[in-house]
Amino acid sequence: MIGVGCRWLAGIGFICAFAAGPAGAQTSQQITWCENRGFKLAPDQQIDGCTAVIQSGRYKGHSLAVAFSNRCGAWRDKGDLDRALADCNQALELDRNYAGAYVNRGNVWDDKHDEDRALADYGEAIRLNPDDANAYDMRANAYSAQGDHDRAIADYNRSLRLNPNDPTTYNNRCDELLQVRQYKSALEDCNESLRMRPNHANTLQHRANAYLALGELDKAIADYDASVRLYPRSAWTLYGRGLAKKKRGDPDAQADIDAAEAITSDIAESFAKAYGVK
Repeated sequence: MIGVGCRWLAGIGFICAFAAGPAGAQTSQQITWCENRGFKLAPDQQIDGCTAVIQSGRYKGHSLAVAFSNRCGAWRDKGDLDRALADCNQALELDRNYAGAYVNRGNVWDDKHDEDRALADYGEAIRLNPDDANAYDMRANAYSAQGDHDRAIADYNRSLRLNPNDPTTYNNRCDELLQVRQYKSALEDCNESLRMRPNHANTLQHRANAYLALGELDKAIADYDASVRLYPRSAWTLYGRGLAKKKRGDPDAQADIDAAEAITSDIAESFAKAYGVK
């Protein structure tokens, strides 16, 4: 048998590492590729590594499920969701109690915009491993996609109790709090996220939205400016800055609003619905 240890890798999902078994069709390099340990390989490399492990005939049960789940994550990273789903299904046929594979399959369902199935898989992962912060994060994201902001916030709360040093979760909760009009609490979360991860465009935009909603226009514009420098094609940031400038009486406000609407035609309606500011 092979020893297995799992971790979360941003952008891919759960990746599990395993010690090499007896020499066979797979090489140590291919095992390393399947593990994708410590760095993000090109998806094709990880797929090749996991395929060699799967086809070696050396592994079974949970150990084989690990390889299928890892390859599922690589297919998803490549954008081939049907193959990803097939591999995650195979992983779970091999081990119905494999929490990481449920999260990886939930991610595939999420990418397919099937939030109900995604929520079911994340829920099963949490049932099997209630101390995994990432599973709560993923379920919160799915709740958010359904517009269920209260449940999303509750899951982000649980995630942060388990892992209080995750700037992404603070940023995500900041955005959810904005959408339930808890602007001061949102500002606190964005501040905490930026303390840990300064100069992050999306978080700067969210904090600017909080400042805008609270009427602190100079601070809002400063954050929108910083966000635009990092990501100049965000309709949300351009529209927010235009709105803040308009409220301040700046003559160039309409240029930002026009630029935002050229990118996303319904940005004014979407912005008002999301953040209660127009």
